Amino acid sequence: MSDSALHPKVVEALHRLDIEYKVLECDPDFADTAVFCQQYGYKEEAAANAIIVASRHEPVVYACCSVLATTKLDVNRKVKEIMDVRKVSFASAEKTLELTGMMIGGVTPFALPEIPYYIDAKVMEQPEVIIGGGNRSSKLVVAPDQLLKIPGARVIAGLAIDKVTV
Repeated sequence: MSDSALHPKVVEALHRLDIEYKVLECDPDFADTAVFCQQYGYKEEAAANAIIVASRHEPVVYACCSVLATTKLDVNRKVKEIMDVRKVSFASAEKTLELTGMMIGGVTPFALPEIPYYIDAKVMEQPEVIIGGGNRSSKLVVAPDQLLKIPGARVIAGLAIDKVTV
């Protein structure tokens, strides 16, 4: 697939950072990770969500965290500890769009504003991961080591915990 499916600022960031990637186009109605994987036949453990979090007290501090779709971000313990704040929560869809220019279901760690970027260690164990393309009509496939080209990227063990299945 071509770069034309991506937002121009994402294409610029991918080229500036010398990221090796493939583009997957998708129907915006199927952009949310679980639905995307089911619709297009990918395993959830091959997908990584980029999640924007925010401290709950002024001054508000933001970060982006990438975790596998089979896990959930440990926002109440690990993220709070790393960000060194008293309380942290997921940024709202509106705040995510305002801060990044990207909608939920398409957030990519490439082309973010200058905020910390944390990657769960389990993401790095995958041969490749599917991550947002900056919009709801594309995804990127990258080797996890490509995420380390993002300035300030940090791999954090225990950033995510396994989802409990019932």
